[in-house]
Amino acid sequence: MKIFQVFVLLVLLSFGNKLYSQTTNVAQEVQTESKKLKKAVDTKDESAQADSYYNIGETFFSDGNFSKSEEYFTRSKNLYEKLNDKSNIEKVSRRLAQSQEKQNKITPAIINYSRAAETGNSKRTKMVNSNDAARLSSPSQDVKAEAIQNNIDISKKDNDKGYLAESYSQMADVNIQEKNIPKAEENLNNAYKLSKKEAPQQALEINQKLTDFYVENKKFDKAIEAKKKILKEDFVKENSQKEVEQIQELADIYIKKNDAGEAIALLKKSYGIALEKGHTLEAQKSVRKLDSLYNISKNIDASVQLYRDFLGKLPDLVSKDKSLVDKKILEDTEQRISQLEKEKQLKDELIRKKNVFNYSLIGVLVLLTILVIFIFRTLKKVQTKNKKIALQSLRREMNPHFIFNSLNSVNHFIATNNELEANQYLTKFSKLMRGVMENSTEDFIPFQQELDLLQNYLALEKTRFADKFDYEIFVDENLNMQSLKIPGMLVQPFLENAIWHGLRYRADKGFLKLNFEKDEQYLKITIEDNGIGIEESKKQKTIHQKNREGRGMKNTLERISLLNDLYKQNIECKITDKKTEPGVLVEVSYKL
Repeated sequence: MKIFQVFVLLVLLSFGNKLYSQTTNVAQEVQTESKKLKKAVDTKDESAQADSYYNIGETFFSDGNFSKSEEYFTRSKNLYEKLNDKSNIEKVSRRLAQSQEKQNKITPAIINYSRAAETGNSKRTKMVNSNDAARLSSPSQDVKAEAIQNNIDISKKDNDKGYLAESYSQMADVNIQEKNIPKAEENLNNAYKLSKKEAPQQALEINQKLTDFYVENKKFDKAIEAKKKILKEDFVKENSQKEVEQIQELADIYIKKNDAGEAIALLKKSYGIALEKGHTLEAQKSVRKLDSLYNISKNIDASVQLYRDFLGKLPDLVSKDKSLVDKKILEDTEQRISQLEKEKQLKDELIRKKNVFNYSLIGVLVLLTILVIFIFRTLKKVQTKNKKIALQSLRREMNPHFIFNSLNSVNHFIATNNELEANQYLTKFSKLMRGVMENSTEDFIPFQQELDLLQNYLALEKTRFADKFDYEIFVDENLNMQSLKIPGMLVQPFLENAIWHGLRYRADKGFLKLNFEKDEQYLKITIEDNGIGIEESKKQKTIHQKNREGRGMKNTLERISLLNDLYKQNIECKITDKKTEPGVLVEVSYKL
């Protein structure tokens, strides 16, 4: 049974942790808005840009993705602030504050509620935002209750059912703190009734708060009744993913009630719907919970059968799972939005430089000396910028080179029908690539991050060449792991050469050592292997291999030269065959 569990979990981990909760509608709405954003950027319409950012933020907010909504509301607010558009500043500041409050970021939420109150163009908006700022900033439950009640009165007058529901939910929180259980229950029920027609996502949140409240107070029957009620709502029945999630939550309540039989029946139902509709993660959750219940009852046969069933249906399940496609669409769209921002900044920078250049030409007619100095400095900047671009290009070239080799390894596992090893390798590989991509824009990264990347890389290669080498990493305790920064991916090509061109050609298992030592004002990095050595490696190369130019090592040496030139570093690299025994010694020194 454990073999099935491990295999299934590895398969899901290779993509499961990256899945978003967004539906197809979210991806489509963001994609549509991104086209409007591009048009606004092209026409330099900053007001339209701010509107597009706000609309994207609203899409994520409605879907419950508050971290993303905060990101886009912030961009929108910055542009509205630049334009001094007070009405829109009030609108986006309030939404930004709500996103932050949902994430329990209380201090920035207070600041933005206050900003919304400050820029509000009506007495009503000023009052509502001031009440919210007071509600969050005051430690007194009486003050909180007064502020919430004021907003309830305003919402009733304006017939704003969405915010009225939110206010009732907030009042329930105060009631719970004051141990006023009947009033808390009443306010949560009022909040749910108002929100289920206007805001389904808000209704789900309020229902969850209501059931949690009942469970905490040991009112399991009421919690079950509340959860069954929401399962009958159209916005749940029409969304299979939400339906599965709610059934699972209902099963959790039965588990807490010690009614395992009903919980198992519900989890089987949720599992069936997830399989039918193609919800991989939800199916996985149901399997895990069912397995836990089977283990408690020592029903091992049922657990084994469950995992066999899941394993057999997994390929078809993944093929039907639309969330992967939606995620890719959303990621590509957000990437295009980020690229639009970069292009806009570049255009602004080019326009600024062009204006500076034009003004300088005018000045040259008066002061020839100033022109000479200006040209000299401009050329200096261009040279520096070109070197930085070259360095950035070389750093990015490292990623495809490494990815290609790693994918070759995955291909090897698949070719040899070693699916378990392939999945383990992919899991480690995805973790490593996340680290590499996160640091791909920086010339220097913290030493600890580089060390983590190298450890992950060696673990990957060890998986690929388990019978070819062992390795050890030594780090001098005198090195300051937190403050020290070094060039990213500087050491990895040397490790790759040692493994791929030296150690893997040994007849028996070899050994790779990686040392980081502090030598006065220098960091000394030593990579030592007992492979076949440089000269022997050259002899064994095929004609095709000899004709191909080795980009990895050449790239690294070019980067070292550029780093020394741009940042006045004194990085030195020495690569030699060991004299007394087979193998290669690489010594890199870096001034701290």
